[in-house]
Amino acid sequence: MIQQPINFPARTDQTSRPTQSICFFFNAQIHHLPHAMPLALELSHDPRFRIDIIAAGADHVALARDLAARHGGGRLNFIHLDNIWLRTLSHLSGHASPPKLATLLAARRRLARYDAIVVPERTSLLLRRLGLADSRFIHTCHGAGDRAVGYDPRIALFDFVLLAGEKQRRRMLAQGLIREDHYAIAGYGKFDLTRGQRPASPFTDNRPIILYNPHFSPRLSSWQAMGMDVLRQFAADDRFNLIVAPHVRLFDNRRKRAAAERMLAEFAGLPHIHVDLGSRASIDMSYVQLAAAYIGDVSSQIYEFIATPRPCLFLNGHGAQWRDDPNYAHWHYGPVHECADRIPDKVAAAMAAHGMYDAAQRRGLSDTFTSGGAPASARGARAVADYLTRGAPAARPVPTPYKLREALRHG
Repeated sequence: MIQQPINFPARTDQTSRPTQSICFFFNAQIHHLPHAMPLALELSHDPRFRIDIIAAGADHVALARDLAARHGGGRLNFIHLDNIWLRTLSHLSGHASPPKLATLLAARRRLARYDAIVVPERTSLLLRRLGLADSRFIHTCHGAGDRAVGYDPRIALFDFVLLAGEKQRRRMLAQGLIREDHYAIAGYGKFDLTRGQRPASPFTDNRPIILYNPHFSPRLSSWQAMGMDVLRQFAADDRFNLIVAPHVRLFDNRRKRAAAERMLAEFAGLPHIHVDLGSRASIDMSYVQLAAAYIGDVSSQIYEFIATPRPCLFLNGHGAQWRDDPNYAHWHYGPVHECADRIPDKVAAAMAAHGMYDAAQRRGLSDTFTSGGAPASARGARAVADYLTRGAPAARPVPTPYKLREALRHG
């Protein structure tokens, strides 16, 4: 078990079998797994449920198996959704996983067998339009940031939603995305996977490590306008070690990654620059834990970083009017800069002035994540088990036109 397992009802005899089947379905990039696997690991010890892990990506299944082995998974079935059609589409698209819609079409008959389907993304709600009207859909969210995309109107279509904390509850209730008895504040299950983790540094010296974590969206990211400037300035500065670990979606395409590797080749031999375009270390909080300071823009990873309050600064590469915008609430946790000029000096200044922002970070952390008592995964498992065993019917699709393009873009 991850930690402090909850006490599920014991079997009454040796022949009793699970009464409900739950599928944890991963139909997006690999960074979604840590947001749902903690719940799967907890529920895998409840004899009332059969738990299957299904993904079209071989890397997804491998990571799910590793997490189960490391954190004490119970009875789990791992299913790689694989056929020549999906492999061909994946190859043509250049992505590690096939396109989401193709995966849904290939998986719909198999998924129709389950009483409940747990997903950390929203595109899979299209399954309701593909005939799965009776399955109950449970959403774990993926991240607990401030941007509007985290409060997608499609969340209202889920039967049950797990939330990280009060901030999500407040905003989702205000927007009519959740309703009483169909959600629970459980906390941030990803933290359960990283508690006690001691990642190895990619550097051989003890200089302070700075993490640069640009987002993938061209409209919001600092990468396009400032990324190479940031790297070149740190390359010429001997005060810091720099980890460059963009959101995995920035270079999740084979051709994009190859082009980026060519562009970044000038930094390959530098002992104080470490570039990671999408390894497991970029999604398991290894770099967040190693860093003394954070440079970012709009990624929800900032909340994983300030779980231990530390210096951070933000690059406004898209001219956002951010001060009174709740979608940029995290930009109050450190200085915001409109350009990357003298960025190592700005980092040093942010580290020296962290005391000005410490209280704001702690307030934001408390509002974003509930904590205390049982681990988040245990609280989430209890809430989901209670919901499923009380026999609530599945919701029906909202009778409005479904914007497929938006669904595929935002996940």
